[in-house]
Amino acid sequence: MRIAVTGGSGKLGRTVVRVLREEGHDVLNLDRAGERGRGFVQVDLTDYGQTIDALMGVDEHSAGFDAVVHLAAIPAPGLQPDVATFHNNMTVTYNVVRAAVRAGVRTIVTASSETVLGLPFDTPPPYIPVDEECTSPESHYSLSKHLEEQLAVQYVRWHPDLSIQALRFSNVMDPDDYAQFPSFESDPRLRKWNLWGYVDARDGAQAVLKAILRGRREPGFERYVIAAGDTVMSRPNAQLVAEVFPGVEIRGDLGVNDTLLSIEKARRLLGYEPEHTWRA
Repeated sequence: MRIAVTGGSGKLGRTVVRVLREEGHDVLNLDRAGERGRGFVQVDLTDYGQTIDALMGVDEHSAGFDAVVHLAAIPAPGLQPDVATFHNNMTVTYNVVRAAVRAGVRTIVTASSETVLGLPFDTPPPYIPVDEECTSPESHYSLSKHLEEQLAVQYVRWHPDLSIQALRFSNVMDPDDYAQFPSFESDPRLRKWNLWGYVDARDGAQAVLKAILRGRREPGFERYVIAAGDTVMSRPNAQLVAEVFPGVEIRGDLGVNDTLLSIEKARRLLGYEPEHTWRA
């Protein structure tokens, strides 16, 4: 397939671009920064004209993309003023979705966020493990991600042949990041903000590819939690939850160290199965 990836120079984006290329796909990275070469075009995605021009074709990069993977964003709360984060993320997502549809693309995968689930859980979640039904944005960043999902809902209503799938990625980690995990053990509250979750960037890329493949078969909107199969902790889940979230309803078996960010929907509909863990 010919795939455009926005934000392909970011932490997750670099791995997504590499994995898609290793799978044999022709990938174009659209970002503000990146390595000069055939597979990269510098684009300011806050500018709709640049965005649609890039998706319609830039010189030797011909048009006719089979899918767009939209990862570009200010990637977390607190990095820029709230208004800058909200304006950037909403504008960029609108520009990318609008331009992709006008360019004839009918398969879009977007990066949503685990923060939509209610992070940093200063108010405890309604139940554990949390799943896609938990939608409680608590920051301007997570509000933008929630509204991006709502934008997608309306776009697929307007265009019944369109597929947009939002991946609520957990805290993305590269293998080099795993060295810090033992430091979390002394205080379970250090990582309670996302129920001790994470996702290996390689598994994030796996989810992207599987979402593209499903989107090409089935139009409509879906959202998925994408996390590793385990937590960042060695301590058993039952101990962690009892200490940090006493009184919260437990739905199902917590497992010993199983993820508390439920990935059952991604397993069922995408065939997603985490292959990487910090414990290996």
